[in-house]
Amino acid sequence: MNTSISWKRILLFLLIAITISNIFRFDVFELKSELEKLPTWIYILTSILLEGSGVIIGALIIIPFLKKQRKTEISLFGTSKTKSLLMASIPILVLVVNGVKNDFEMNNHIYGLVASIGTLLYCIMEEYGWRGYLQEELKELKPWKKYLIIGFIWYLWHLTFLTKASLGDNLFFLGMMILGSWGIGQVAESTKSILASACFHMIIQIMMLNALIKDGIDGTEKIIILGISIVIWFVIIKKWEKESAIANTSL
Repeated sequence: MNTSISWKRILLFLLIAITISNIFRFDVFELKSELEKLPTWIYILTSILLEGSGVIIGALIIIPFLKKQRKTEISLFGTSKTKSLLMASIPILVLVVNGVKNDFEMNNHIYGLVASIGTLLYCIMEEYGWRGYLQEELKELKPWKKYLIIGFIWYLWHLTFLTKASLGDNLFFLGMMILGSWGIGQVAESTKSILASACFHMIIQIMMLNALIKDGIDGTEKIIILGISIVIWFVIIKKWEKESAIANTSL
């Protein structure tokens, strides 16, 4: 095993991420009753961000220690701030134009903006940990080892095995986490961008049971959002890779 990998750092990151996120998931400090006094959509948004906070807090604490040992490449905007922001704008724009039905008596298009930005922020928080820290920590491993470990740690953080989910459900979810680690990991390798990675994380959230969107869009709308986003992202990333290759050649 590569000696530049610190399993102590990884363990500390995981402990921070699990502890802080689950303080809010399991309502240890009984904040839920206070948050429920807020307008429902603000309560849902706040709850989601608090539950994801452990990952980004863990990453922000551990990354400086990694940087003392060696240079890291993955950052919020990666090698192009413009392209990262352009990618992030696509699903937000599509959800605003399409609108998201809700039970909060909010205009569907305005709620589409709130739900999409909230979901993206949550995905950025997670991606700071899985790609911004963990993928950097393990980058010298062979890809199959790296993505297997990231996927397994990502699965552990969710604590799905403590729920009523069956063994089959847990194995399926673990497989999805490993597959997702590979897929989103490829985006991070190409762009070095946490925000670009968060875009793909976001589309997975939208396609599944995202707490902010849920039944606000139907299956057809989800496919349209997925199709538009993926096609445009593919074009952006291909151009991004080409420009990066030219820049590296000229160095």
